[in-house]
Amino acid sequence: MSTPIAPVEQKRKVITAIPGPKSTQIIARRAAAVSASLGMSMPAVIERAAGGILVDVDGNHIIDLGAGIAVVNVGNSAPHVVENVQRQVAEFTHTCFMVAPYLGYIEVCEALNRLTPGKFAKKSVLLNSGAEALENAVKIARSFTKRQAIVVFEHGYHGRTNLTMGMTAKNMPYKDSFGPFTPEIYRMPMAYPYRWEGGAAACEKDALDVVIHKMDKEIGGKNIAAIVIEPIQGEGGFIIPPKGFMPGLAKYAKDNGALFIADEVQTGFARTGQMFASEDENLEPDLITTAKGIAGGLPLAAVTGRADVMDSIHASGLGGTYGGSPVACAAALGAIKTIEEDKLVDRAKKIGAIMSDELYKMKAKHSIIGEVRGRGAMQAIELVIPGGTEPNTAALGKIVKYCQEKGVLILTAGTYSNVIRLIPPLVIPEDLLREGLSILDEAITAVLNESLVSA
Repeated sequence: MSTPIAPVEQKRKVITAIPGPKSTQIIARRAAAVSASLGMSMPAVIERAAGGILVDVDGNHIIDLGAGIAVVNVGNSAPHVVENVQRQVAEFTHTCFMVAPYLGYIEVCEALNRLTPGKFAKKSVLLNSGAEALENAVKIARSFTKRQAIVVFEHGYHGRTNLTMGMTAKNMPYKDSFGPFTPEIYRMPMAYPYRWEGGAAACEKDALDVVIHKMDKEIGGKNIAAIVIEPIQGEGGFIIPPKGFMPGLAKYAKDNGALFIADEVQTGFARTGQMFASEDENLEPDLITTAKGIAGGLPLAAVTGRADVMDSIHASGLGGTYGGSPVACAAALGAIKTIEEDKLVDRAKKIGAIMSDELYKMKAKHSIIGEVRGRGAMQAIELVIPGGTEPNTAALGKIVKYCQEKGVLILTAGTYSNVIRLIPPLVIPEDLLREGLSILDEAITAVLNESLVSA
């Protein structure tokens, strides 16, 4: 009989330097065994995690403000997820849904069809990753419309496969030297209020017209298969377009017979204070791609959309050996149950209010913060050289290092590598959240005072 695992104490503890001696040894093994192409945000080897805490092999308790890049929205090892996975592993681990179907896959599709915005009949297909979901959404759109052109946006991120690299805006590290990329991808200006020429008011007034003009003149509406956009751009720096921009794009797509695809890989599953970020402006995308927060940490993704569109593909045109793994489906059902039972949509709003309030206080004190932005439990600060809008990448690295040494994990983002993004698990205790934000404030102060200290 296995030994029960003790709960993870929800308290920050810095016992050793980070990385500690055990982590340092294992990271050396990593360097010898694992491709150097993989990055490492936090130099600590994790052995346990729950709530808002990561425990490393040296016993350090680290405040988690990254949630595995918005994956463990329900927290690590959430009870419903663990229970479902353990039961499923004992029953069977794989048949391939296309060979011998199972109930879990169907139940996840039913849940997605129910939860995603749109009053129309919907159907879903399950896959392995966000990039794979985007690949399939584009395949579906091209097949359904009999067109080729795909519209994407500056600062957007959609994945690391060949097609999705072409859709992704930022060259380094995602695209550099990996081309050539798939053709018929057209990149439009993003409504980025902070960096739009003329400022936020001009962005709200002009951005949609600029994009529509470019689509009309450079592509032609009748040639567009789909417009693909993140409701809040994730890797691009948590960029939120002004009200009206997204609905305007959706209308243009509908008027021109194209599909409107919302990439909700990072924004989905209660992250923004709604189950899906598209709900903020009552959008009903033709297709929605999801992954990350869908399954409590297990690999799963989906395309959900209009039933007529999803059924338009020929038999066996979509699929994959591992897509909709029974174990991942069990985890997803546990995660969705957790979100609904524990009212994590409301919890995300509360977390967002706390973070936004504290970040605006920091902005008032620190001239290095150019903008605070976000929605729900998805907040960011953009760092600039004081007195202007020039990106401050040097300060970013120093702030991250300070936080790590103090036992706080934060993530970075942004086309200009100058954005700190905060995406904690939605179950993080409020005191831990506030402590993590306080240490972020300390880090900024230390950087500005040029008096960085070690843990």
